[in-house]
Amino acid sequence: MDSLITAAARALAAGDVLGALNRVALRDDAAALALRGIAMARLGDLVRAKALLRSAARAFGSKEAVDRARCVVAEAEIALVSRDLGWPAKALDAARATLEAHGDKANAAHAGHLQARRLLLIGQLDEAERTLAGLDPTPLPPASKVAHALVVAGLAVRRLHTKTARAALAGAELAARQAGIPALAAEVASASRALDAPAARLISRGEGRALLLEEVEALLASEAFVVDACRYAVRRAGVSVSLASRPVLFALARALGEAWPADVPRDTLVARAFRGKEADESYRARLRVEMGRLRTLLQPLASVTATKQGFVLEPHHAAEVAVLARPMEGEHGEVLAFLADGESWSSSALALALGASQRTVQRALESLAGAGKVQWLGHGRSRRWMTTPTVAGFTTALLLPASLPGE
Repeated sequence: MDSLITAAARALAAGDVLGALNRVALRDDAAALALRGIAMARLGDLVRAKALLRSAARAFGSKEAVDRARCVVAEAEIALVSRDLGWPAKALDAARATLEAHGDKANAAHAGHLQARRLLLIGQLDEAERTLAGLDPTPLPPASKVAHALVVAGLAVRRLHTKTARAALAGAELAARQAGIPALAAEVASASRALDAPAARLISRGEGRALLLEEVEALLASEAFVVDACRYAVRRAGVSVSLASRPVLFALARALGEAWPADVPRDTLVARAFRGKEADESYRARLRVEMGRLRTLLQPLASVTATKQGFVLEPHHAAEVAVLARPMEGEHGEVLAFLADGESWSSSALALALGASQRTVQRALESLAGAGKVQWLGHGRSRRWMTTPTVAGFTTALLLPASLPGE
């Protein structure tokens, strides 16, 4: 490997993107194309970066399988940053296997971290955990340790293990300082700020307030009867009844939880669950049927009793009832919640993450755009949606040399 390529790789490792480009900007050999692709990705030109990396992969010869695999991994990172979650995961699996077979442990681990991050984004937590369990961060360079710690923190946040998340972020901050890459430090700082931001809203006895993640964790571990509007379930002391597939029953449960200890008039319940304007006999009959179903499902945790005006929730052995709501609600709140990370998402990626049809997500995005809440960039299949105009930078260093001379 010639001195210019080595110098450019060193510059990228140190976060000097322009310095790396100055060394390889006029070259069209495979290694230079790959380094230029990584540099352009760091500068935010993801379309150009992807084209350069694909050209580099084609330019590497048949005996340069490791270099081609590194290009695939770099392209997978571009797909992750641009939220192209439909990018073929099998290509990344094959690249990771090639890197491991040839002893490139650092880049193989990087591929594993990308796999785990993608699984985390689409909600496959068990798979992400299994992928992460096969990665030992001890021998990895500081930049890779940051990536590992960020995935650990992400999993811990999703599992509501706040202490684990904070410990992982503390380790990530230390590794980022050792790496000396500003973008890495910025990502760690952003993740730490997100952990200190409101994670949900608590509605109890007609009043609401914001909750931090630690407070959400404590609430769900308490003896309180919780109507969880984040996961569409009813919980108490480790016992959970899912209503995710029963939206009418959940709407009724939430209305009862918000009004507790008072009862809820039938007209209000009809409006909340059926969107009816007034409780005529047909609605009243349907309400009785749905309340019977809700009563049966909640039997281990609470009773639902009819009153003169409507219905009241009577939890077993719970001194408090609370509704745990999303910090951002309203129509299409789930779509807005994903876009709130400041990244640019395609409608297909949002559909995959939400478990909804792409057309449903597109209608939601069009409605939100009409309300001025989101905006789009690009056209056709390259269109991306976001709440802010910023494009996330690259945070990980993928070097072409397995180890640099003198190391």
